[in-house]
Amino acid sequence: MMSVDASSRVEAVYAEVLRRNPGEPEFHQAVREVLHSLEPVLRKCPQYADANLVERLVEPERQVIFRVPWTDDAGEVHVNRGYRVQFSSALGPYKGGLRFVPQLSLGTVKFLAFEQIFKNALTGLGIGAGKGGADFDPKGRSDAEVMRFCQSFMTELHRHLGEHTDVPAGDINVGAREIGYLFGQYKRLANRYEAGVLTGKGIGWGGSHARTEATGYGTVHFVQEMLGTRGEELDGLRVVLSGSGNVSLFAVEKAQALGAQVVACSDSSGYVVDEAGLDLDLLKEIKLERRGRLDTYAEARAGARFSSRGSVYDVPCDVALPCATQNELREEHALGLVKNGVKVVAEGANMPCTPDAVAVLREAGVRYGPGKAANAGGVATSALEMRQNAARESWTFSEAEARLAVVMRGIHADCVTAAEEFGTPDDYVLGANAAGFLRVAEAMRDQGVV
Repeated sequence: MMSVDASSRVEAVYAEVLRRNPGEPEFHQAVREVLHSLEPVLRKCPQYADANLVERLVEPERQVIFRVPWTDDAGEVHVNRGYRVQFSSALGPYKGGLRFVPQLSLGTVKFLAFEQIFKNALTGLGIGAGKGGADFDPKGRSDAEVMRFCQSFMTELHRHLGEHTDVPAGDINVGAREIGYLFGQYKRLANRYEAGVLTGKGIGWGGSHARTEATGYGTVHFVQEMLGTRGEELDGLRVVLSGSGNVSLFAVEKAQALGAQVVACSDSSGYVVDEAGLDLDLLKEIKLERRGRLDTYAEARAGARFSSRGSVYDVPCDVALPCATQNELREEHALGLVKNGVKVVAEGANMPCTPDAVAVLREAGVRYGPGKAANAGGVATSALEMRQNAARESWTFSEAEARLAVVMRGIHADCVTAAEEFGTPDDYVLGANAAGFLRVAEAMRDQGVV
């Protein structure tokens, strides 16, 4: 295969991924996007095709699937399925979040872990890539039920973790409460206070300031850098976001702090438009305290309107930040955004834009920031939390955010440099994939066939 051209080699690798991973469309999508953007890299740097490096890169180092039995408050026994995909340790211990969502599948976890390879490499902070979770829904469950589930989950997973082996964090439906229960059970089983084994911990016992805000803040920092390459800034621009969880809420907060007019956001019930600018305090109260729906916002805020039809991307804007879930922004949404004059689309979620949507945006000349670059702020701050744990330090909020801003500027600069080096200036997809790949590939070459 060594003499085969880069395009043919990529197609052969992708065909093998399809054969070995049937029924996992999200993983296929993530691999295809990366492989095709790496063709110019492999043409210019054929040494990275040595020893089937690319073939090894798309195969996880370890995949763990396990049973999670637990008992609800009424004494009924339930059984869920847990996952941890440890994809790459070339740059450091496996690092990536845990999510608890009812429809979670191995293919979804694998796609997330694969994306994490490049995202984590871009941070430059010495972390590998993993992802995990369970098909458990904590919504509507008591604290005691969530605790029992987390303890059962960690009872199996703990044998695969360690601050120098695998360091999970939170993700969808896994917040401070769940991390606390998981850490408590790990400590109990391991018989040691290993603060660096989980990130997203409480501030009083090893957590980092700005971790909750980091993904949303980081996405906005990245957008500001994207705009800066054309002499623009967020001040005065109209912004819409999908989602209304932590990523979205803190993206709103940072965008407003930089002078943007954030006019719309969404949840699973629909979207709200507030031409006066979203009232962040009201939004946080509804979403973080009341756990309510966005129609409540429209009822409480004069001039705001709620719609359960259409899409938040129907709202005209200069900047769109998809921050909800994978494949939410489709081709028809992208066409609407382009028609309404959008300048920048940056992903606060993981792979929220479908391939057809990305093609529309790129064809129209819209600046598109892929999630592996634009939303790397969360994992970057997790790695910074690990650094604080190792040194027994605790930074202030301003110190933690300042370090986050430095990391995001560095990621943006690396993406721009790589895109230029491989002949497609302003292509953040190629830039992010190439910059991340080169770091991982060099480490893999140095470490031999392992």
